[in-house]
Amino acid sequence: MSTVDPTTEAEAQPVTKDKLMEDLKAVVVDVEELLKATANQTGERVAAARARAGESLKAAKARLAEAQSSIIENTKAGAKATEDYVRANPWKSVGIAAAVGAIIGALISRR
Repeated sequence: MSTVDPTTEAEAQPVTKDKLMEDLKAVVVDVEELLKATANQTGERVAAARARAGESLKAAKARLAEAQSSIIENTKAGAKATEDYVRANPWKSVGIAAAVGAIIGALISRR
């Protein structure tokens, strides 16, 4: 029986902000389902665990919303800066694009 080493698998796939956001969203959904599934359970420990999970869920949702808005703002700022540069230096931008295209073409033709 073969097993997969999680550290090797994690090293093979780089963690991106998008992947992290997807994972956090999945955790939020799972916790919401857990809270719904244990709604009819009674007992002091279950009630305390549900309360902690609910608080953690609210905090995670707030952090997720903050992270998403931060990423959106940074992306818009980067796009705006790029647009401003291209409008200010159109021929330089065309030259850079042509050079990058030529380099990629040369690398592809070598194979």
